[in-house]
Amino acid sequence: MTALIVVGAQWGDEGKGKVVDLLAQRADWVVRYQGGNNAGHTLVVYGQKRVLHLLPSGILHAHVTCGIGPGVVLDPEVLLAELQTLAESGIEVAPERLRVAHNVPILLPFHREIDRLREARMGDGKIGTTGKGIGPCYEDAVGRRAIVARDLLDENRLRAALERIAPDIQGLLQALGGQPADFAELTARYAALGQRIAPYLDDVGARVDEALRQGKRVLLEGAQGTLLDVRHGTYPFVTSSHTLAGGACTGLGIGPTRIGRVVGVVKAYATRVGSGPFPTELHDDIGQRLRDLGQEYGSTTGRPRRCGWLDLFALQHAVRLNGLTGIFLNKIDILTGLDQIAVCTGYEVDGQAVRDFPGHATDLARVQPVYEWLPGWHSDLTGARSREDLPAPAWAYVERIERYLGVHVDVISVGPDRAESVILRETWPI
Repeated sequence: MTALIVVGAQWGDEGKGKVVDLLAQRADWVVRYQGGNNAGHTLVVYGQKRVLHLLPSGILHAHVTCGIGPGVVLDPEVLLAELQTLAESGIEVAPERLRVAHNVPILLPFHREIDRLREARMGDGKIGTTGKGIGPCYEDAVGRRAIVARDLLDENRLRAALERIAPDIQGLLQALGGQPADFAELTARYAALGQRIAPYLDDVGARVDEALRQGKRVLLEGAQGTLLDVRHGTYPFVTSSHTLAGGACTGLGIGPTRIGRVVGVVKAYATRVGSGPFPTELHDDIGQRLRDLGQEYGSTTGRPRRCGWLDLFALQHAVRLNGLTGIFLNKIDILTGLDQIAVCTGYEVDGQAVRDFPGHATDLARVQPVYEWLPGWHSDLTGARSREDLPAPAWAYVERIERYLGVHVDVISVGPDRAESVILRETWPI
């Protein structure tokens, strides 16, 4: 058996939580492979809304084993708080149903403080991070300074690891104008946390490989979106991890031959949170309408999202980077009520067509979008469950996306609930 990857194809917030929750009905495993609690995956099941930050979006299905791979950065306090919240709502997650990589980097309080201080110093030039400390934690991982989960299991080992990095951390905090970290307190606190997460720790990559060899259905869940990839996104306004499908292999420890299909999650319009260029952004009543009807406010930060028309030129970039084999189209119902709908089919700079998606924010900020206008519709879509239930202009919108990208739309979401979906094609690898 091969694995299925679900990846965001825009700037994040595409609705990956719903997609994973829907597909998890037939999954055996659901595994996160990058990011941290800067993610906010929203699930709506029978009208009840839940937001997950670290736990995989398959956690609500009792038959699914979930995993957190070593490509994630883990705040153990956030993980335990999420598990407690689920327990209070009647969903107990036993250790055998949640496996956490023993070599996952641990996010510590000083990572959050460094993140906050840096953003404050950058002023108008800030990246617009969530302030959760994700970037500084990834920096420590790449710099070979990270505290990993198994370090928490032995207080002496943890103390030695923290003492080794203390001079660098204290020096950086001082340079940024912050207060020094209390490493003695951190040692005691995180050694105690280590005992609480110990039952969940495992070699997640090995367990995923075993599951695939046994013919199990494995879904690999990405966070953020393609255009926020640290190497291939709108640099420097990006996240600190590899959000692409290729990140699933390195973020778990499995080979590329283990991947069978890659599904890109696409919102029927575009949104972006934080700083950075956004060619199709709308600063008018339509942009506000999309924000209000789509409830476009960050599930992690609460910040209002910037809204704009669907950018097919940028999506074409995402198709190439991820090797998309299918698309889940979310929130098409939010476009109901517009007489005309625009899609961006290209960029121009100084009247000249741009050949490739710009690889740096400075270049992207110079482009002008080229729009194609399509007829809108006024029929309520939320009751649609088949292609025939969709009004002709809505279906024409879907077909235009497919023709431009050369990729089929597998599922159309017409509402936030798991059941509010039009399933067109089989998504799981055969």
